[in-house]
Formats: sequence, C-alpha cells, structure tokens
Amino acid sequence: MARLADYFIVVGYDHEKTAGPTEGLGKIIQRFPQKDWEDTPFPQGIELFCQPGGWQLSKERKQPTFFVVVLTDIDSERHYCSCLTFYEAEINLQGTKEIEGEEESGLIPPAEVFAPKSLVLVSRLDYPEIFRACLGLIYTVYVDSLNVSLETLIANLCSCLVPASGGSQKLFSLGAGDRQLIQTPLHDSLPVTGTSVALLFQQLGIQNVLSLFCAVLTENKVLFHSASFQRLSDACRALESLMFPLKYSYPYIPILPAQLLEVLSSPTPFIIGVHSVFRNDIHELLDVIIADLDGGTIKIPECIHLSQLPEPLLHQTQMALSLVLHPDLETADYAFPPPRTALSHSKMLDKEVRAIFLRLFAQLFQGYRSCLQLIRIHAEPVIHFHKAAFLGQRGLIENDFLTKVLNGMAFAGFVSERGPPFRACDLFDELVAFEVERIKAEEGNPPKMIKHVRELAEQLFKNENPNPHIAFQKVPRPTEGSHLRVHILPFPRINECRVQELLQEGLTRSQGAPAASRGDKKCVVPAGPPVVSIMEKGSTVFNSAQRLEVVRNCISFIFENKFLETEKTLPAALRALKGKAARHCLTQELGLHVKQNRAILDHQQFDYIVRMMNCALQDCSSSEEYSIAAALLPLTTAFYRKLAPGVSQFAYTCVQDHPIWTNQQFWETTFYSNVQNQVRSLYLTAKDDNHAVQLRLKEKNSVGPDQDKTAMDLAAEQLRLWPTLNKQMQQELVQNEESTVFSQAIHFANLMVYLLVPLDTSKNKLLRTSATGDWESGSNSIVTNSIAGSVAESYDTESGFEDSENNDVANAVVRFITRFIDKVCTESGVTQDHIKGLHCMIPGIVAMHIETLEAVHRESRRLPPIQKPKILRPTLLPGEEFVCEGLRVLLDPDGREEATGGLLGGPHILPAEGALFLTTYRIIFKGTPHDQLVGEQTVIRSFPIASVTKEKKITIQNQLQQSMQEGLQITSATFQLIKVAFDEEVSPEVVEIFKKQLMKFRYPQSIFSTFAFAAGQTAPQIILPKQKEKNTSFRTFSKSIVKGAKRAGKMTIGRQYLLKKKTGTIVEERGNRPGWNEDDDISVSDDSELHTSGTLKASEKSTMEQLVERACFRDYQRLGLGTISSNSSRSKTEYLRITALNRMYSLCRSYPGLLVVPQSIQDSSLQRVARCYRHNRLPVVCWKNTKTSTLLLRSGGFHGKGVVGLFKSQNTHTTAPASLESSSSIEQEKYLQALLNVISVHSKMNGSNTLTVRPTIALSPGVWASLRSSNRFINTQTPFIDVGARLAGKDNTTSYSSSTFLQSQLLRRQAALYIFGEKSQLRGFKLDFALNCEFVPVEFSDIRQTKASFKKLMRACVPSTIPTDSEATFLKALGESEWFPQLHRIMQLGVIISELLENGSSVMICLEDGWDITAQVVSLVQLLSDPFYRTLEGFRMLVEKEWLSFGHKFSQRSNLTLNCQGSGFAPVFLQFLDCVHQIHNQYPTEFEFNQYYLKFLAFHHISNRFKTFLLDSDYERLEHGTLFEDKGDKHAKKGICIWECIEKMHKRSPIFFNYLYAPAEIEALKPNVNMSSLKKWDYYVEEILATGPSYDWTMVTAKCSVSEETDQTDGSLSQTKRKIVWPCYDDVKKIQPDAISSLLNEIERLESKLNQSPERWQLLWERVKMNLKDDTRQDNLRRHPSGSSGMMSANLHSYQKRSLLEIPDSGLGEEQSASISPSNGVDRRTTTLYNHFTSKNDENRSFEGTLYKRGALLKGWKPRWFVLDVTKHQLRYYDSGEDTSCKGHIDLAEVETVIPASPTIGAPKHASEKAFFDLKTNKRVYNFCAQDAQSAQQWMDRIQSCISDA
Repeated sequence: MARLADYFIVVGYDHEKTAGPTEGLGKIIQRFPQKDWEDTPFPQGIELFCQPGGWQLSKERKQPTFFVVVLTDIDSERHYCSCLTFYEAEINLQGTKEIEGEEESGLIPPAEVFAPKSLVLVSRLDYPEIFRACLGLIYTVYVDSLNVSLETLIANLCSCLVPASGGSQKLFSLGAGDRQLIQTPLHDSLPVTGTSVALLFQQLGIQNVLSLFCAVLTENKVLFHSASFQRLSDACRALESLMFPLKYSYPYIPILPAQLLEVLSSPTPFIIGVHSVFRNDIHELLDVIIADLDGGTIKIPECIHLSQLPEPLLHQTQMALSLVLHPDLETADYAFPPPRTALSHSKMLDKEVRAIFLRLFAQLFQGYRSCLQLIRIHAEPVIHFHKAAFLGQRGLIENDFLTKVLNGMAFAGFVSERGPPFRACDLFDELVAFEVERIKAEEGNPPKMIKHVRELAEQLFKNENPNPHIAFQKVPRPTEGSHLRVHILPFPRINECRVQELLQEGLTRSQGAPAASRGDKKCVVPAGPPVVSIMEKGSTVFNSAQRLEVVRNCISFIFENKFLETEKTLPAALRALKGKAARHCLTQELGLHVKQNRAILDHQQFDYIVRMMNCALQDCSSSEEYSIAAALLPLTTAFYRKLAPGVSQFAYTCVQDHPIWTNQQFWETTFYSNVQNQVRSLYLTAKDDNHAVQLRLKEKNSVGPDQDKTAMDLAAEQLRLWPTLNKQMQQELVQNEESTVFSQAIHFANLMVYLLVPLDTSKNKLLRTSATGDWESGSNSIVTNSIAGSVAESYDTESGFEDSENNDVANAVVRFITRFIDKVCTESGVTQDHIKGLHCMIPGIVAMHIETLEAVHRESRRLPPIQKPKILRPTLLPGEEFVCEGLRVLLDPDGREEATGGLLGGPHILPAEGALFLTTYRIIFKGTPHDQLVGEQTVIRSFPIASVTKEKKITIQNQLQQSMQEGLQITSATFQLIKVAFDEEVSPEVVEIFKKQLMKFRYPQSIFSTFAFAAGQTAPQIILPKQKEKNTSFRTFSKSIVKGAKRAGKMTIGRQYLLKKKTGTIVEERGNRPGWNEDDDISVSDDSELHTSGTLKASEKSTMEQLVERACFRDYQRLGLGTISSNSSRSKTEYLRITALNRMYSLCRSYPGLLVVPQSIQDSSLQRVARCYRHNRLPVVCWKNTKTSTLLLRSGGFHGKGVVGLFKSQNTHTTAPASLESSSSIEQEKYLQALLNVISVHSKMNGSNTLTVRPTIALSPGVWASLRSSNRFINTQTPFIDVGARLAGKDNTTSYSSSTFLQSQLLRRQAALYIFGEKSQLRGFKLDFALNCEFVPVEFSDIRQTKASFKKLMRACVPSTIPTDSEATFLKALGESEWFPQLHRIMQLGVIISELLENGSSVMICLEDGWDITAQVVSLVQLLSDPFYRTLEGFRMLVEKEWLSFGHKFSQRSNLTLNCQGSGFAPVFLQFLDCVHQIHNQYPTEFEFNQYYLKFLAFHHISNRFKTFLLDSDYERLEHGTLFEDKGDKHAKKGICIWECIEKMHKRSPIFFNYLYAPAEIEALKPNVNMSSLKKWDYYVEEILATGPSYDWTMVTAKCSVSEETDQTDGSLSQTKRKIVWPCYDDVKKIQPDAISSLLNEIERLESKLNQSPERWQLLWERVKMNLKDDTRQDNLRRHPSGSSGMMSANLHSYQKRSLLEIPDSGLGEEQSASISPSNGVDRRTTTLYNHFTSKNDENRSFEGTLYKRGALLKGWKPRWFVLDVTKHQLRYYDSGEDTSCKGHIDLAEVETVIPASPTIGAPKHASEKAFFDLKTNKRVYNFCAQDAQSAQQWMDRIQSCISDA
C-alpha cells in the first residue's frame, strides 16, 4: 500500500521579498504533516514550481488553474506535485482610495490587486485526475463556504492509502459528500498515458514526433514550449511513454520554472518543457531540438545529425501511423468514398499509436535475449550484452541509430532490468518473444496489421481501465463564476494541531487493515527466437554451398598432404573466405582435426593453415561480430609444428598481425561468452551430481533435455530455487561461481600473452600501431625500433640492448592485460585478493613466454624458405640501366576492376608476385599472376620516374600470406599506380635505399642527369658550373643573371659565347616562387642597359642562321608574316616585320628569338612597350588567317598601371587622351594603334572591308549564347556586340545614357580587334571609342584549380582501392573532378576566337602570364582554323612554336626539377592534348595523326625520355646548349628529340597515321563543346599489363616485327589459331583487326614471295587509295573483288571531294616527296597498276582523273572527274569519282586540237603555269587545268592519241 498524498501545502505570495521590479516570490504558508515522512523527504523549491512563470500580482481575478509538475529526487524517484492556483484580493496593497470611499458611502469598494495562492499536493503516485478532484474539492469547500471543516479534508487526504498495482480498486471519500474511485493499472511497468500520446501526434504530426522519438533514443536534448502548462506535462509524458520498454534516465522536467532556465545549457541530454513566454530566451540554444506544441513545428539545429530509424522499419512505422491517425487518406481519391471512417475514441487512439511503437521496439530488439551473456547468477545476476554480435547478426553494423541506442544509458538500464531470466513479465516480453514473426508476415497487409495493432491497443487500454463499466466519480464542483465574486474572504489559516490529530487517527485505523498488495508473479522469461537480419537476405547467399565445399575440400587436401591439389584450390578457398559462412565453416573444419587440444603439422601444412587463418581474420573488422576470431583463438594454440628437438612453433605466432587482438572489446566479449559456457557446465554437472548414481545410469539414454538447456534456462531455475536454499548452500554456490570466473581470467591472461607478445620481440608492430591509451609514446618506439632492427640482424649482440628491448614490449603487454583483468574481474565480482594475485602473475607469464619465443624465433629463421617464383628481369631501353636490383614484392590491385576479374569476369591477373626494379628511367614491376589458373602470363607495370607524383608508405594486406605487410604506393602522372607489399626477405633498410634512389632520380641535379641526356653515357658526368645546378629551372632569371655578372665569362651559353661584363644593376626579384607579383620587378628594371650589355661577342650571324631554322620562323614564312630586314631596305608594302631584337633574349626571356611586330614600330620602343606586360611578354602576332587576313596575337596579362592610355578612366567621355602616366604607356598606346592600323589595312586588302560593313557577326548563335548565359566569361546578358561597351562590373545602360548615338554606333559595327583579358585587369577602365577594339573579360581556371582537378581525376581513374561505398562510382568521381568543365572552358574560348577570326576580326589574347591558358587557347584556335596544323608536320610546328618557343614552363608545370619539388603537377599541356582528342573524336577525318600520337605526346612530355620538353623556355635551352644541334662540338651531349623519333617511327610503320584522314574543304572546324559531347579519354584508364605502357617505342617496335613474322607462319600452317584478348592485359588497339593493316601486311608478304624489295608503307598506301577509287566508281552490282574492302572505301569516300591542288603530301620526309605519286593525279606507275587491277569487262574507261574545268564565260574554275572513253570515243565528266550519272561529255570527233595554254584570271591557286591546256572543238574552246605539268602532258597525249586513232 502507498500513501495517496505525501504532503499538502499552501503557498502564497511573499510580501517581504521580491525577485525583481515586476516579479515577486512565493513562500510556503502552511504544510501538512509538519514533520517529514521517513520514507519521503519534503521536496525543495515547491514555491518555484507552483508558479513556473514567476509570482506576479494581477489586476483582475483569473480563473483557477491546475497542472502537475514532476520533481525528481536524489534517488531518481519522481514526485508528482499537483498545483491548483487561484487569485485572492491582496489586502495590504489596495491603495488609499478605498478608505475615503468607506467614509463616504459606508460600502467596501471592490479590490483592485490580486495575488496568486496555490494549493499543492505532493505524491509519489501518478493520478492527475484524482488529484485534480481532491484539490478542486478543497477549493470548492473554501469558495462556496460549504459546511465541512477543511482540517478533516486535509487529514483524510494525507491518511488515504492506495493499493499497489495489479488492477485493484480503492473507493474513498474525503468527507465532503464526494465518492472517488482509484483504479490501479494491471502492470506497474507499462506507462499510463490517458490521451496524451494521441494529443501529441495531433499537435506535431507524424514526421515531427518520429524525429523527436529518434532524438530522445539517441540521447539528444529535447525542449517543448507551449502556452499551457498542462499540455507541456502531457507532451513530456507522451514522449517518454513512446520509449517503452526503455526508460528515460536523464533529467526530465515537464515544467521548468523561470528562475531555473539556465538548466537548459546543461551538457546532459534532457526532456524539458517551458512556457512559450520564454520562447525568445531559448532560441540561442545551439544543440537543443525545440518543439513548438502550439505551432506544431520542430526545429533541429544544423549541428545535430539526427539518426533515423533503420529501413524498412521507418517506412513501416510511418505507414502504420498514417493508417491509424488518418484512416481517410487511403480512400481520399475514391470516386465513391465509403462513409467517413470515424477515428477511434481518443483514449483508444492513444493506445493504438502506442501499440505501433511497441511493435517497432519488438522488431528492433528482436532476439536480444540470445545476445545476453550471463556471467554470474548468485548472489545477484550479472549480465553483459554482446552488442557487436547483435548488430552483426541484424545486419546493422553500419546503422548509427541502433548503435547509438545500444550504447545509450536507457539500453543499459533495459539490460540490467530485463536481462535476468527469472522476473515479472509484461506485454513487451511476450511480444518480442512470440509475435515478431507475425509482425514480419503482416508487413504488406494493412488490414491484418491494423487488426494486430488493435489487439495490442486493447491490452494497453485494459491495463489502464481493467473494469471500464464502473464509472464511479462524484465530486462537488464550485458554482459557476464563483471566482468572480466581489467579496471572498482569503483562504483561511488551517488549524495545524487539529489536522495532526485527525491524521494520527486515520493512520492507526488503516494499520489495522490488511495489506492487500499483490506483487507481480515472477516467472521464467521466454527467450524467443535468435537474432535474424532486419533486411531480407536477398542475393547474398548465392552459391554459398559451393564456396563452403571449396573450403572443406581445400582443408581436406591439406591434411591428406595433397599439396598439388591444395595449390590449385587455395586461391579459390581464400576468395571464398570473404564470406561469413565460409569463415565459420573453416573454424568448424579445423576444429575437427584437433585431438586433445593439440594437432601437430608438417611445415607445408602449417604454412597453408596459417594462411587460411590469416585470411579469415583479415576480414574480421573491429565492429563486426567477433565470433570468428573467438572460434580461432583455441585453434591458434592447438596447431603447431616441430622446429627442433624441444622447440615447437604454434600457429598463434603467425597470426598476430591483426588489429582484432588489440581490441579490448573483443577480449571482453570473448571472455564473457567463455565464462557463460563455464557457468552453464558448472550447473549442469552440479545437477548430475545431485542425482543418485542409478538414476544417472537410467538417464544415460535420456540425457537430452539437460544438454539442450541454455545458460539462461539454468539461471532461471537457480534464481527460482535461491530463496529456498539455506545460507551455507548459498555461500557455496557464490564461491563456486567466483572461482569459475577466476580460472577463466587466468586462462585468458595466458591467451593474451600468446597473441600479444610478438615472435620477434624486437618488432612489436601491433601494440605500437594500435593507439589504445598509453602504448609507448611515438618518439620512443621509433628509436627502439631502429636499434631493434640492427640487433635482430647480428646474433652476438650485447645482452643489454635485448633486455631493454624486451622490457619495452613486455611492459606494453602487461599493461594491456592488467587493464583487461581489472575491468572484467570487477564487473564479474571476483574478490580483490584474487585480482591482486593475478596482477602479480602476469609479468611472470610474459617474461617466461618471451624466453620460450626466443628459441622459436631463432629456429624459425633457419627453416629453408618456401620456393618462391623466379624473379623475371625486364628488358631495358638502349641506355637504360638498373639502379636497384629487383625487390621481391606482391603487386596489389590498384582499384581498377578489370585486372581482378571485376564486373567482366575473367582471369585474376592481379595480385601478381614478382619484383620491383628501379632503372635510370623507369620504375618497373615484372612478375606473374598469383592465381594458378591464369597460366604463364607475365605482368609488367611501369612508368617513368619523372612522372612520379606521390610516394607513400602503406601497410598492405598481403593477399597471399594473409598478413599485414609494409608496402609502398607510388602514383604516376601517366595514370599508373604501383601498389606493392614487400616480401619478408626485403629488409626495411633496402626499402629506404630504394626510396632514396627514387627521389634522387626523380629530381635530378641538372638537366644533364636526366635520362634524355644521361642515357647510356658512361663518360663522367659533366657538371655545370656551380650556380647552374641550383637553378636549372630558372624560376628567377634575374638571380642567375646577377650571379652571372659576378662570374662573367665563366658561364657557357650555347657555343661558349662569353658574356661581356654586365654593368647594369638589376633589381632582384622578390620571392622565389612560381607565380610573379603583379608589379613584376624585372619588368621595371632598366632593360635598355641589359640589352646593350647582354649582346654576345661572337658573330651574331650564326645565331641568326640557327634562329631562322626554328619552327617559329618557318611558320611565319609559311603564313607570310613579313621578313627580316633592316629598316632601310624594307619594302613599303609590308605592314608586319620580323624583328630579331630578342635574339639574345634581352627583350623577353620567355619569348622566341624572332617576333612578328607591326612594321611601323621601332625596335627601341619595343623595350618600353614590353614593360606594360607581365614578364615583358608584349603582344606579338603568332598566326594569320590567310582567307580573311585577320591576325591572332598573344601576350602576357597587362600590368595594372600601363593600360591607362588605352582604357580611359570612367568619368571622361571624351576621346582626348587623358594625362599619360609614363613614356611606356604612350608607347603602348602607339603600339596598339599600330596594330589596329595593320589590321584594318589587312582587311581592306582582303577585298571587302569586313569590319565596318557587316552589321553583326555571322556567328553560330549557340556559342555566344552559351558564353553569355554561363557567367563564365563575359558578365553581360546582352547581345555580344555590346560586350565591350559594358565592361566588367558596369551597368547596362548607365554609363552610356548621355551618348545613345555611340551605343547605336557600337551595335552597328564589329570591332576590328577583340582583346580577351582577365576580368580583374580592366576593372575601372573604359574603352576609348576612337580605337576600333573591344575588351572581352574572360574567366578561366587558374593553375591551382587545374592541379586540384588533376588530383581528383587521378583518384577517379586509379583509385588505389576499390571504393567500399557503392555510391562512389567511377563516373561520379570523374564528375566531381571538375576536369570536363575546364576542358569545356578552354574549347569554348578556342571556338569563339576561331569564329571571330573567320568573321574578319582580329583577336589578342592577354591572359595570366601568357604561357598556360594562353598557350592552350592560341594553339587550339590555330588547330581549328588551319588544316596545316592537323598534319603530323604541322602539329609538330604548332607545339614547337606556341609551347616550346613561347615559353610554356614544361619543367615547372610537370614538376621535373628540384626547385619546383613542392609545387605539384599541373597538366596544362595534357589538357590541351585532351582538347585535341575531343576535336579528333568529332572530326576523325580531319587529322593526319591518330589518337595514339596524342597519347604518345601525353606520356612523353613528362617522361624525361626526350630532351624536347625539358626546361622552361628557348632562352634556358640556349643557356644549356640544347637549343640548336651542334655540328662541330663532338663532346656535346646529344639527347634525343621526340620529333625525330616520331619521324623515324612513322617512316617504319604507320603507327601514328590516321587511316581515316581525308580533309574536306571546309572552313574552321566547329566542334561541339557542350559537356555532354566531351568523352573520357581512354589514355586515362587503359593499361597494358602484358608489356607495360606501349609508348616506350624501342620495345614496342621489336614486338611488332616479331608478331608479324609469327602471323605469316601461322597463316600458312593453320587458320584456326585464336587469341583471347583481355582489355587490361593486351594492347586491344593493336590486336583489333582492321582491313588496312592486313592489306599492307598482305602486300608485304606477296612482295617477299616475289623477292621484291618491300616498298615503304606510304607508297603502298597511296596505291591502295588509287585502286580504291576505281572500285568505288563501279556499280555496286559488279564490284570486283580486287583486294580492297568496302569498309575502307566507306572511310575514304571523301577523298574525291578534295580539290586536286590542295592535297597535303602526307607529312612524309622531304627526300621522299619527289618520288611519291600524287594521290589523285595519274602517272605511269598508276596506269600500269590500273591496268593490272581493272577487270577485263570494264575496258571502256581508258584514262581518268580530276581536272579543273573553267565554266562558260565569267564562271569560275571547278574541279570535275574526267573519264576518257576510247570505246565510245568521248570525254565524259562527273561531279566526283563515285558519281555514276554523267554530267556531260565532249565528243572527241569534234575535237580539233589540244594545246598547252597560259593561266587565266581566277585560275586555281598553287597551279603551275605548265599545268594548263586548252581543248578546241568546232563549237567552243574548253580550258582545263591539271594537277601539275606532268599530268597535263599525259592528258594531252592521251586525247591526242584518241583523236589520231579516230
């Protein structure tokens, strides 16, 4: 029985004290009983809680209010304080008016100020309605002045006793004509909620309540606010009841008073309610989830990640709640909705919602009992919960929600309360044990589910209302409006003595009454089924039976000594062990081979078993269940081998490398499960012993039931018997259990010693790496490790070292074990003496074990090593030498799937065993696949040392030995990654040497130590003068120049020219870093001095000769960009000239020696112009569009101050020049003016003045639109023509409002020059309208973004590990790298500029320093606009000119030198090549070179194999003497040039030739640059493991010739030889059949048969093309089979479209071009060939070819295909070769003469004068033009012979 009310208190307003100007305080006026009860102390702070909003006086009488406050005492008992508050007139504060009034009228005026007063009832029982009735009754008696004494009421209230739960009822009356009934719930453990849960859902909605529910379970802070106190209590009660069966153990304050608001900033989780008045004070709280009950919202702060319920439970719960709370939702869309389904009665609804949550918990905790570990039964049960196993078996290891719940306080309470197997049970226990299957079955069946929910709701309802029919409340209420009566006397003072007497009487009466308590009956808790996964297993079980079979077979082979079989099945078995079932199977199978806890093996068996154990352990992650490791523990101490007499090695010495052994949780869990088994067997045997012997004999057969009992069943039985046992028996049981636990502790201490003390005590890898608490501090262990390394090597070391060493390991192990022992023994109640004993034992055990291991270690080192595969040596390039001998390694997969089987299936090429070699040029791995089934393949992976971007040490899981090993991961910028694990035989010292050598060759001292120069030179290295070594990259020109000035004459430039003594002083450049400051000091220094003193002594003529040979000059000449001449002799018609001012690189260090500048500008002023640009890179012409004569210029970015002359400041609108700052800016303006003059003159010469006539540019509209809309380049949204008008940052109209005329002008004309510059450069400048040029601001990726993007691209293409997250796909990673947006920007700029040039505007590009994005864009523009650059020769010229000569910093960007070691790899050139590849993809017929050529360049521009891409500018190459080939100097280091190499290869075989090459006559290419059209370049992802990268050509070509021979022999022998091609292993491109190669091969074969000397492939190619033409022209019906295939002709059909005279000569070397037949003309050889190939029925085409024919008068020349037909005696002509319908013919009968003619106006350009001939008929004269003089002669001969025949 319990008291209904512990205390009754009257609290009133305190007049003496106040809390503030507006707030008062309350004070306790009276309390009953006056003495505290012994069992319940009087609660503190009642006066605060009565008025949570603060004590305030009021101007009117308010309604009485009632609410319940919950207080928690120090023992975490809750006290429910019900407060009824009413207002009464405050006599002391009524002012003076009243007294005057009294005198006047004799009436008492009504009161004006009212003070609150509270009646409080404190109870430990939670019956809010009863308390409301009781307090209401006391108030009614007082306010209505009923004839009942308040003393009696209070005494009756405090002496009333209520039965404990169990569904009993209690009738009582306080003695004021009231009858009340208290109904106790059936189960105490189930919360009572009334309608509060339903109300909470109604206020907040399903989603919000679920969020709050998850927040409370995962221990977040939750705060409610509402304007009603009662609502707050209800909401908190509801939220807490949803947690059932968990109990909330943190602060729970449904109503928090104003004075205690700072509690909200406490660090613990809580559930608190506050009144909405304080909503502004609570919004600063950062980590609190705030629910607004009245507004129905919740606010989750950003810093909180709220874990959600695991799917599918979340979805099911939401569904169920929706069905219960919104039943109409389902039928809302019906055409004929059923009559409204009424919601359940709110009390019932409340229970239905709770039933859903009960089901949710039953599903969440399903099977929890099978993961309880029972450690002790007596005297108190000690139970541990195996979280890892529970999460693992549920398949929810990754789920943070359940993990948080299991780690929370509430769950710990749940285990300790519900863990014991013998206790009172309730609804939840039954549900979780028996109903989970049913819940699962109802998932998809709403009606069934609702039925179950209703059944549960019934039970919950019945728990609160067991006897619903008795409604028996009768309590008088106060009369309506009584609180508003004018004259109510204050609440009377109660007679305390009287109350005390009545109370005593009541208590003595009730003591006599029998205690009708009925406690819940204890019973055995049902265990329920074991844990099952929350998700349906689905496909994970596929062929698991097969896998288990593989593992079983492998083990049986090992034990039957069938080693060959073992070798075959082992890889498959090891792969199978990735599955959990297979790992379990392994432990069981091995267990079968253990007899009496021991099993001896021979060495080979031991080796295999250890490998399998390691493989199984490797996948036991720390979070996964520990069952595998636990099952292997006893096996590691069972299997052993004999090493020598008396020395045995156990398996545990070989499986120590796994982190699981240092995981304290694993040891605890395993210990507890072992203890549980021991305790179980203790009670099983005890039971047997109690039986009589004969009974035991009888039971031999029926022993089953006992054996099946779990520890929990036994414990339940023991707990039931416990009270019946006598003291002595109890004592004995406790002791037995304690000693069982203790013996297990000793056993585990030993096991831990075995697994933690390493075999080689000098290397304790494990405990050092695991950061558990206080292992050795880092520094200490490093020192000892290195000592240890040296100790282990020699045998006769001083003992001193070893002792300290072992000591170090021993201490760490002892500490780890001691900590473990302390924790588990204390938890499981082992006595202190025993624990102390254990502490003393452990160091001894460790020391002894270390001693035994020494012998084992010594002997194990003497074992003969296992046969390892032979090390294969790679073939080297000429001049390449080994630096390090091969280190035996295992090559691990690099995260790309193909080589490991992957999605395609196929052989497991990796992991491969082999060796890692370091040569002077490459890092090479060569080995064989480990998988026995792959066969005798070799695996080679290599890359140039110069391309290494990152090298890091890793610990790698060796797939074969199944142990952790030291490894190395080296990443290369050629998209390769070598990830190796070193073999045990490779010592750490050797690895260190390898790494040092690698670094040495990665960053060579000078460029002459790079492979390009050092290859094969055994001569002593010639070291440059000292200062050279340091600055080979010349990041700072001036530094080296100053040094040079000091040692004038010592430094060699090119041909040992001596520098004159420099007199000019040069300002040193600030900051030795790659990016220059905006105001570059060099450019400010006085260059004129430098110019004069920097000239070289020796004759400059030779220098000039060599400069003229450079690509730049050759290209200038090709384009007709002026000549080199002195001012006097210059002809007047040229507007551009080539200046040699920079021949000594004095004008600009990073420019070529010869530059194209306007004719009118003097050399002297160029110096001053250059100062306005970064690094003196002034604008120079680099290309001219021959059709439109527009120019493309490039320069560095402007220096901020120099541009004033060109761009006026904002406010001046006049065209008058502003005050000019300096002479150089005047010069600059002149220079730009000169450029504009040149441009306009050029365009005038071109025929039509394109610039002023065209109203707008005829551009493809999409491009500009895209430029504008993607605010990437130009931030205006208006038509492009006004781009210049609104320069960066200016509004569209404002700046021109005054001059609308100018604006219309601008709209009408197209600028002559567009300057593409950076946004930032020209902010604040406006264009001068007098100049016909516009500024286009451009945004581009800077070098940092490029580097970052490249890193991400590398990570996407060679991820190094296969990503665990299935979301992280390759394409996603590729997208995140931002590589494509960068390509898109570059290509977009290129296309726009090329269109501008086509449309008659010139363009100047001045971006960044003028050598990165500028080089990319300028080269792309030329490539798009000029077909010449799309040939092999032209592309070479383009790269030499725009990249090499114009100073792209190859060494620095590719990070090739020591100086730029830290700067990272910036793939600027690679990006350009990728752009070319994108265009190549879209225009495959326009390029003479193929994609392999691009890949070849991509690979070798960073490989250091060729000297071409070394150093950063022509100036540096000149300084190092590598710029010009030196014919005289024999000792000079040659170095190979990549272009020469390409030429040689190209002559030998068409490896770089694009067979589809057939350039059409079109304008500039306009590739589609949308992101969607860009394709991934296969250079990034392809690899050839058979040979290594295919770009190191000496090896490749050798391979080629061999394969051709074999092909021939095979061809003659058998036709069926098939080859299987594997994408990552073979070179697919090479093996793919194509008709062209096979044709060339076939012809070669025939030639060799006929003993002819084979012809060069180009000649053959030309002839094949000729032959094709004949083919294509024939009707398809009679296509003759003369050796060419349709596939080819389809590719080549556009040949005929080409004009006769614009055929490029296929990029062959000069010396050949003479002998080559023109591809479309006809010569002797062709005719013979033609006769040879033509079939006999086609006689009537005796001669054919392309001729230009002039149309009738005033029409142009057109190329036509002419056929001379002897039979029909006519000359027919067609539009093209494959055209079958004849366009017209000339009858030969009418021809009078055929005579050579002279060229006429409009004749085709490039035609030789002798190629013209006229055909005179009797009607008219036909003018013809042949390809050259020779073919003209042939035509004339042919026609002549026809006429004469006739």
